Amino acid sequence: MSFSDLFDSEFKQRNKGHFSAIVRIALADGIVSNEEKSFLDKLATKLEISASEYEEILENPSIHPINPPYLYSQRIERLYDLARMVHVDHQLGDKQEVILKKIAVGLGFTPSNVNYIIAKALSLVDKKVDFDTFAYEMQNMHK
Repeated sequence: MSFSDLFDSEFKQRNKGHFSAIVRIALADGIVSNEEKSFLDKLATKLEISASEYEEILENPSIHPINPPYLYSQRIERLYDLARMVHVDHQLGDKQEVILKKIAVGLGFTPSNVNYIIAKALSLVDKKVDFDTFAYEMQNMHK
């Protein structure tokens, strides 16, 4: 296996883990709404998830582990996608919030401030900010 194949394989695994995490949130209430399905379809394309992988993950989203990104900026990007999925549902049930917090910790955010991070992320997504604004606000929230 060449180095580039190894990199591509690892990249694909991280994307599958990220997509699986978002599917878990979408399924937290037991159904995937049309709006959630549309979001998942767009995200699958962005993350290069094949149709067969998509179906496999929808059937069992826990088959792929959450692979925390090394870079904080990548964690923020994944948090943005996760928060948007929760927002798409327009109804943050207890189960979704618990899952979102667990996934955020899995992404590498510290348990001691995960509640604050999630609240801030959901607040920004509720205001319909773009990713650049979201990233700026999240990276500068302690200043």
